[in-house]
Amino acid sequence: MSTARFSPFELLLLKSRSQVDTATLLLLGWVLVHRQHVSEGQRRRRLAQVTSQFRHGHELGPVMSIAHSQDLHAIQLAAEVVRKECSKERSLSVMHQAITVATDDGDISLANHYILRFLADLLNVAPATLGTLFQELTGQPLRQPEDPSRDAYWQTHDPAYYAQKAQEEADAAQREKASQEQAEQQQRAKADKQQEKKQKQQEKKQQKEDARRAKARAEQSSAEQARAEQARQERARQEQARQEESRRRQQRSSPPPPDRTTRALAVLGLTPGASKADVRRAYRRMAQLHHPDRFYSESKHQVALASARFQRIKNAYDYLMQTY
Repeated sequence: MSTARFSPFELLLLKSRSQVDTATLLLLGWVLVHRQHVSEGQRRRRLAQVTSQFRHGHELGPVMSIAHSQDLHAIQLAAEVVRKECSKERSLSVMHQAITVATDDGDISLANHYILRFLADLLNVAPATLGTLFQELTGQPLRQPEDPSRDAYWQTHDPAYYAQKAQEEADAAQREKASQEQAEQQQRAKADKQQEKKQKQQEKKQQKEDARRAKARAEQSSAEQARAEQARQERARQEQARQEESRRRQQRSSPPPPDRTTRALAVLGLTPGASKADVRRAYRRMAQLHHPDRFYSESKHQVALASARFQRIKNAYDYLMQTY
């Protein structure tokens, strides 16, 4: 028959000469495991002493191993075996033995407070009966176990409780402060990042606006220059038109300027059409009238004017004699 499907305690029950004794061994071993300041050897010797009349027929080691493993399934099974196979008196006897091994040193551990109540419940022993049995054996009432979750427990069992609690509170406050500082730092970093992003957006927007304004100014300046150039060209055109019109009017209203021959004839007092003989006679006559020697008695200014007139007369005569 395969044993792979059985738990260690079930196998132990199958091999036991008395399943009730083996079950009781496990329950008492469970209590002994939670005795404080007791070695493993002392636990086994005490268990052997209490169960010296048992007829289980196997070593205590496997039972103690199961008790140390805190196998609640095995413990419940052991309680069921005791409850089914024994009378109420045997259940009370088991509780008697459990109380005895739990209070050997005059005190009961916190764990065994709960274990005794748990065993009593598994073995159908009423809480009042458990309390009476405990007081009969120990001379003290079975008080409610202290609650390690309350400050009162640690105030009694740990002299350094307040210092430790203060340190824990200080550590918690420090952690909270560090957490708040970290959160504030993250918040500031986030705000700085948002501000930087907003500033960059504003700068970018301002750059676009500046570029738009610069472009508008350039376009306006270019348009103004174009208008100024058009106005200048228009003024130049108008001025040119006025000058052209003035020139045409002058041409229409004024006779054409005399040419050099006409001017030369005029100097000699002649008109166009005069002959060379007329030119000679006019020259002799004009030379006699305006020769500088006639004005030697006059002032230097008068002499200079006479010389200039005579030179014009001579130049006109020379030109006419060459071109006529």
